[in-house]
Amino acid sequence: MQDFRRLLVWEKSQRLIVVCHTITSKIKGAHYTSLRSQIIRCSMSIAANIAEGRAQRSDREFARFLQYSLASANELESHILACRSLNLISEKDTSDAVSLAIEVRRMLHGMMRKLTPNSLA
Repeated sequence: MQDFRRLLVWEKSQRLIVVCHTITSKIKGAHYTSLRSQIIRCSMSIAANIAEGRAQRSDREFARFLQYSLASANELESHILACRSLNLISEKDTSDAVSLAIEVRRMLHGMMRKLTPNSLA
């Protein structure tokens, strides 16, 4: 399998990690510790599953890990939107993070379609 670092979707997911770290650093208060942690964990899970999946022996197995990344991207977007609803982050930070998460999700869907052409990915 190809080196995961050459995948544009992995590069974008790395950028998403940076954006999420920046956003979570702006969320203050001890009672939001778990939310900050979950946002970081979700963002890192996207990239980690792409990397882990790339090491698998088959396209079908790789697609399974991409599905995990996709689920993490959905979870991340939900957390970001919740932060906005709670007025913990700005509209711009929300827009930047959500736009990048959507872009990563679209790329993941595209890769999954190529890897498993007979599925409904």
